[in-house]
Amino acid sequence: MEDFLSAQAEEDFEKARHSALFNEIAHFLTQDNTELISFREIKQLLKPQGEVYVGMKVVPVKLIVGSEGRYQDFDNRFFPRAAHLKNRWENVDKAHLQDIILPSVSLYELGGVYFVRDGNHRVSVAKSKGIEFIDAEVVSLQSEIKLHPGDSLKKMKKQVIEYEKRVFYGETGFGDVTDYWCLDFSIPGQYDVIYNHILTHKYYINQNKSEEIGMDEAMLSWINSVYFPIIRVIDRHKIMRVFKGRTKSDLYVWLIKYWDDIKKQFGSDFPIDEMANRFLDAHKKPSFIRRIKNRLSGILMRKRLANSGI
Repeated sequence: MEDFLSAQAEEDFEKARHSALFNEIAHFLTQDNTELISFREIKQLLKPQGEVYVGMKVVPVKLIVGSEGRYQDFDNRFFPRAAHLKNRWENVDKAHLQDIILPSVSLYELGGVYFVRDGNHRVSVAKSKGIEFIDAEVVSLQSEIKLHPGDSLKKMKKQVIEYEKRVFYGETGFGDVTDYWCLDFSIPGQYDVIYNHILTHKYYINQNKSEEIGMDEAMLSWINSVYFPIIRVIDRHKIMRVFKGRTKSDLYVWLIKYWDDIKKQFGSDFPIDEMANRFLDAHKKPSFIRRIKNRLSGILMRKRLANSGI
């Protein structure tokens, strides 16, 4: 009986391991879609306001989307990615095969989905066997943003960015004042950067005025005398060709920072067009073919390591 259980558990692990490899191969151009989500990264994105101990509850396994500490060991479907998980994974699987009740897993709930604190192997085995529910001890973190269990980290980041945009436009009245509704980013946290740029711009303008200008006037001045000139440089030098998938507002933030760094070295009168040329030279990317070759080489190497048991 023990030999049968061991053989079955080993077979189950190999199936799960190969499923992780096939998942990676199927998405070799979009590797972020196969990665298990890091709780730490999501917590930094959503910035929860507090936490509440919920206690024991039955949790749908499909809502468990990430892990606090083992997100590199499993893929986005919780299939094992590494051979060193074998012994523990198989022991959990054998317990399931014998209908042995295992301790409850420990989870964080954030944005309506769950992240494993303790019990990654138990969740992995449950997902591989199609188990729908699992007993869990839950700590809930409070957030206004609701996440979707089928989304990749990239999609979750996009959802956070959309939320940040709504808050920025709603609280500042930026769109109504400037009539510009296309201040878009591909990276979270940038609306706070823009707000600080406007405040800094407002401060410098008011240094030369006897009567302080208000925030609405500062936003108009910033967009016309700071933001749009940088956007024109981006268009003139065709910088967006090098940064596929990014936005002009992304480039505005990066160029402003880069220009500030250059001014510290070469003086405040450093020409903006020369700055743009230097920026382009510093950020040229390898060719598409070269990136494909590198990605395929990585997948093949992982397959060789998997076959060798390393």
